[in-house]
Amino acid sequence: MSDTDRDTDVAAFLASSPSADGRRRRRRYLWGALAVIVVAGLGIWAAPVRPDRKQVTTEEARRGNLVVTVTATGNLEPTNQVEVGVEVSGTIASVEVDYNDRVERDQVLARLDPTKFKTQVLRSRAALQSAKARILQAQATVDERRAQLGRLTRLREASKGTDPSQLDIDAADAALKRALADRASAKADVAEANANLESSEIDLAKTVIHSPVDGIVLVRAVEPGQTVAASLQTPVLFVLAEDLTKMELHVSVDEADVGRVRPGQKATFMVDAYPDRTFSAEITDVHFGAQEVEGVITYEAVLNVDNEDLSLRPGMTATATIVVEEVKDALLIPNAALRFSPPLRDEAGPSGSLLGRLFPRPSRSPPKNRRELGSMKKQQQVWIVSDGKPVAVPITTGATDGIMTELVQGNVEPGTPLIVEMTAE
Repeated sequence: MSDTDRDTDVAAFLASSPSADGRRRRRRYLWGALAVIVVAGLGIWAAPVRPDRKQVTTEEARRGNLVVTVTATGNLEPTNQVEVGVEVSGTIASVEVDYNDRVERDQVLARLDPTKFKTQVLRSRAALQSAKARILQAQATVDERRAQLGRLTRLREASKGTDPSQLDIDAADAALKRALADRASAKADVAEANANLESSEIDLAKTVIHSPVDGIVLVRAVEPGQTVAASLQTPVLFVLAEDLTKMELHVSVDEADVGRVRPGQKATFMVDAYPDRTFSAEITDVHFGAQEVEGVITYEAVLNVDNEDLSLRPGMTATATIVVEEVKDALLIPNAALRFSPPLRDEAGPSGSLLGRLFPRPSRSPPKNRRELGSMKKQQQVWIVSDGKPVAVPITTGATDGIMTELVQGNVEPGTPLIVEMTAE
């Protein structure tokens, strides 16, 4: 077989192999798909482009008053709340008052069984009398030793120093000094016995528990027959509120708002017991000490509350609205207008490229650099409609209440429609 015939047979074999048939089929499929894409693209290219039509929602700028508030939650407390305890241990013999009773200063609230305290008083009085008797005994000894020393001294002078001896004189003098020391000790014992008697009498007096202030009983934590033990901590038997017509509201102000809260600012608050009623208050103090609860930092503010009708009660939870700033006759713009930003159109124009029209990209808001984000709070912009197109107007803003914002500077007049929303028809 010649080389030419061999080459012809190989080519025929390759042409008739299954792999060659598969490659030919794949090429036909690819060319067919490409033809469909080209025809579809030509159809889209030839189709007329409809301009995007947008529905614009606007709100007008207006003049008005702006009130900036801070919201805080807390509890009502009496202006002067007194805890009444007992300093001695014993058994409660009687309780003279109950919840909500009005009491006067020095009024009896409760009594302890005084039996053991009376016994201690009697024992202390007996010890005092015994100490006083020892003083008399010591005084008699002093008189005796002094007389003996005087007698020995006169005998020695009469005998011209020969009798008694100097040793006897010195012994008598030492005995007199010991007697004087015993008398001083007896006097000290009297003072100690007197102090013990006073202490016993005070403990006896403390078995009767008196009210330290004029007020009302909020808590009664004791019953007759109950034993109270006063050791390291005084047990609290009663809680009294001195005057419930004047109360305090202690609220927790968030650290982001505490810089705007100051004494003298007015506030209103509501409680769950009276959902249709608003109460007035005034800030008297803002504490510097921070409180951290679950990682949240707050500062306590104290508000004075008038409670003449006694409708408010200690412990009620209240939500206060503090007026931190008021702006009169300001030009106000809606916050929705400050948040609006129109979508960007593709740079290819209305028609766009074939690829862009085949695979359109969603519209996106214009990017903001770090400097723009930092100045967004005061230097902002709003959008108006001019010649059918949104046009940006730079402005400077001031205070805000979360719904409306004060316009400090900018080419916006009262009644100017500001874009707040743009939607496709």
